[in-house]
Amino acid sequence: MSLLDIPDVFIGSTDDGYTFVVLNRPIRDADRLLTQAGFLTREHLGRRLYLLPPGTAQDAHERAGTAMYGLLAYTHDLIDLSWTTRWSPDHPAGEPDLHFHFGDGTVAVTAETTTARSLLAQHGFTPARDGSSYLPPDGLGERRLLGAVTAAEAHAYAHGLRARVHLGIPTPADIPATVRRPATATTGSPTAPAARRRTR
Repeated sequence: MSLLDIPDVFIGSTDDGYTFVVLNRPIRDADRLLTQAGFLTREHLGRRLYLLPPGTAQDAHERAGTAMYGLLAYTHDLIDLSWTTRWSPDHPAGEPDLHFHFGDGTVAVTAETTTARSLLAQHGFTPARDGSSYLPPDGLGERRLLGAVTAAEAHAYAHGLRARVHLGIPTPADIPATVRRPATATTGSPTAPAARRRTR
């Protein structure tokens, strides 16, 4: 299973600057909400993708924010780890203080400042043996790992730190195939990580 398959709605970014949305269950009005916000649809390896081509962070932020608020009327099981939409009039653009790198079933984080390292420690991340990165607590399942990254990234954003999440997806063509959920699967569980709030 890919991390993209866990929440009802996953918003992410490819390395080449596309913003994408993946829906893991049918959501009423989702197609209308996303296309009206400017997302283009594409069928890819058994799933429908919603894509925003590379553009300005402010434009992507506003379009994805509009779609997200509409989708939250139907589900709170929504994860937003896109780096292309990170824009705020209160936070000047610049190099990220934190880099989250997904791969091999886990995530490694590099921190550029003492404040960023302290924030990671608050969320249970510990220095790796090589001393150049931080790792999440041992034994986290996929959903809890995703929740740990979401919480740390949202905390960083709230404190004016810049973070970038690298999903390891170079282009939209590299987005993994869908894993169909069983028909009896429940969604929006109490342990679902909360969507990061966007400032307007």
